[in-house]
Amino acid sequence: MTGYAQASAGSPRGTLTLELRSVNARFLDISFRIADDLRMLEPVLRERIAERLSRGKVDCRLALTPGAEEARPELSAQALERLQLLAKAAAKVFPKAEPLRIADVLRWPGVIAEASDDASLRATVDALARRALDDFVATRSREGAKLAAAILEKVRAMRARVEQVTPLLPQAIAAYQAKITERLREAIGAADDERIRTELALFTTKVDVAEEMDRLRAHLDEVENILRRGGAAGKRLDFIAQELNREANTLASKAASAAISECALELKLLVEQIREQVQNIE
Repeated sequence: MTGYAQASAGSPRGTLTLELRSVNARFLDISFRIADDLRMLEPVLRERIAERLSRGKVDCRLALTPGAEEARPELSAQALERLQLLAKAAAKVFPKAEPLRIADVLRWPGVIAEASDDASLRATVDALARRALDDFVATRSREGAKLAAAILEKVRAMRARVEQVTPLLPQAIAAYQAKITERLREAIGAADDERIRTELALFTTKVDVAEEMDRLRAHLDEVENILRRGGAAGKRLDFIAQELNREANTLASKAASAAISECALELKLLVEQIREQVQNIE
């Protein structure tokens, strides 16, 4: 299901901006675009997103805009002391080596200590993610309501078509029986009535679609129940759509009249439209 949300919050290091985008996907697939100096915040974002979403290809972007009053970095006295000891030890082993330059010292891991607290930054991003996800889920919920309405419209159309063709089934089967009886009499003769009745019963069983109609109604009821309950329903609806398509195919293969065949074709088209919508539902 598609969705979009953006939220910003202030921090000691500047303004943090979180942007969430999603497109349709069968499973949850999260990709991150985060600066290297903020990479330690990825687990927090991943955890919050996984708590709220179960499907979709999600693109998460976190950006930092330094503020005018951004806290200045400071030198770590402990790191400098350790580096000095290491430099003296190295000078004894390599007495002809050049001394450390200021640029070398500043690039040494841990020498520059950020004034901002990582724990505070994580808390800020955590709150930012929760707020952005609230808007994000609300956006997807509004889209989901529209998709549910579209699916229910297709369900009503399928139900109306099933109820329209159901009264025609006995007439279609009777006409099919008369046609088969005439052909059997021509093939095996009028004297063998018992064989005609046996063959007729066999053929009638093959074209009886009462069970398919009942299962179609049951599956349509289940679609309505799933949408009524709400929540994550995409995978369940996808399975029901497959079952609806199966019953429509069986109905088409057993059609005893042009009206039933036409009904089966229309049902298959409606099922395909439902399946396209279902792919967009979480």
